This record gives sequence, C-alpha cells and structure tokens, in this order.
Amino acid sequence: MGKRVVLALGGNALGDNLKKQMVAVKLAVKAIADLIEEGHEVVIVHGNGPQVGMINLAMEAASKVDDHIPMTTCVAMSQGYIGYDIQNTLREELLSRNITKPVATIITQTLVDPNDPAFDNPSKPIGAFYTEEEAMKIRDQGHAVMEDAGRGWRRAVASPKPIGIIESETIEVLLKAGQIPIAVGGGGIPVAQAEGHCLKGMPAVVDKDFASAKLAEILDADMLVILTGVEKVFINYRKPNSEQLSTLTPDEAEKYIAEGHFAKGSMLPKVEAAVQFAQSKPGRKALITLLSKAKDGIAGKTGTLIKV
Repeated sequence: MGKRVVLALGGNALGDNLKKQMVAVKLAVKAIADLIEEGHEVVIVHGNGPQVGMINLAMEAASKVDDHIPMTTCVAMSQGYIGYDIQNTLREELLSRNITKPVATIITQTLVDPNDPAFDNPSKPIGAFYTEEEAMKIRDQGHAVMEDAGRGWRRAVASPKPIGIIESETIEVLLKAGQIPIAVGGGGIPVAQAEGHCLKGMPAVVDKDFASAKLAEILDADMLVILTGVEKVFINYRKPNSEQLSTLTPDEAEKYIAEGHFAKGSMLPKVEAAVQFAQSKPGRKALITLLSKAKDGIAGKTGTLIKV
C-alpha cells in the first residue's frame, strides 16, 4: 500500500548553476517518478543553499538603487526557478511512463518566531564556497561567514526553526486531488506574524530539513525521506573506525550528537529533523539516504531508518 511521503531534496544536489541544475534535475526526477509509479503520495521539498546566496549577491550587484535585497525575495525567486525545472522535468518523465498526474510548484511561506535566538547567531551556510582569504573579504563587507563542514567557507544567515507552514492547506488539497506538490522550497519564505493578519518577511533562510519535518507533521505523512550524499548515516565519518547505521533511535541519535559525530552544516540538521518527525506521533518514520536509493530505502532495503 502506498505511503504519504515528504521527500527532501538537498540544494547542493541540484548543482550551483542553471546548466548543472538541469542535468541534476533530470536524474532526480527518475528516482521521484519511481516512487510515484509505486503508488506513493509524494510531496517534494528542495533545498536552495547554493542558489539563494548567489541570487542575493547577484541582485545586490545588479541593483542601481538599493544595496539591500531582502532574503525573502531571494528565497521566493529560488522557489520559482528551481520548482519550474523540477515540475516540468518530472511531468515529462511521468508522461513517458503513461502517468498523468499534474505537478505544481507552491510558493510557500514558513512561519517563524521573530524572537528565535537564531536571529542573533547566523548559522545557515548559503551560496558558493570560498577560500578563507576570500571569506574574510566578504566578512569585511558586512556579511557573516562560516566554515562549512570541511568543504570551504560560505556566507551565513540566521536559520530560525519553523513553527508552521502557511500554505499547508493548499498542499493538502493538491494531494487529495491526486496531484504532486513541490512546496516549502529552500525551507520556505520565512515570515512572522505581525499586527492583525499581516505576515512580515524575516531576514533568514529556514533549514529545508526542519521545514520538511514540520510539513510532514502537518500533513500527517507516513514517512519523511531526507536525501543526501551518502547511502547511510555514519558515525566516525571518514575515520578508520567509521560505521554505517541502518537504524537509529532518538536516544541513540542524541548520544551521537553529544559526541560530535554529525557536522553542523551537513548531517546534523538532517538527523535532528528526522528525530523530530519520528517523535511527533507513534508510527512515524524518517529515512536518510541517497536519492538513487530512495525507492529501496522506503522498501526497507537500505538507508538509515529513524524510528522510536
């Protein structure tokens, strides 16, 4: 029997320019179409870490009037152009398999707390990778920077935790109509409740794994699938005594987190988001694995399964 699955696709997996993205998306949709063909209800979430930073820098460089472009605008732009590529390429792949399910991108807002302490501590890496020397020059221009999991230096922005998904009802309606939503792209456009019914954009980027977990909770999904660059979660990663984990309980995850096994800008938010979803309701499960292994992972053949 098909499951309701929220599928979180990493922004780094989509490449760092339009040409690479188009190639990467063609590979991604084949794995996604496999899940749909098996009868699963799928909601697609994508990251935008490389893309949103470059949009922000490009917009500021091109602006003749205003030297500050809101990050919310950049997130919205990334949702549009990444979603456009995914929905058209997935539609083509589905039609080639005689599957006539519509695919639609939802420009999605994610509710955050304006008093979240994350606003005082920028910790979300975005944009291109730099050498330390290049990063220091960017810092001198007024941008926060950080070293990202041994891969180089990047700009850093605040990353508040999501507390709601504004368009969740729209996403639910599409699912019930048998359609395939692409939603909460890049973690969603971060907004906070202002006076009355107004929503105020916030200068941040929400982590797409936490946003995916929140969306999966709201949609009462059976499984959250977080796709990354490894088939299974490791402890002692890249060390002689490294070990792959096939299953992980919340208690085990907390132990490994305390021991520092998961990099802050890489695996840590994925494990934390997976645990959050698995603990949100009895019977819910999260899976962390490669995109190409998603089908086998949902079938219980590979990946790291997080469950209570």
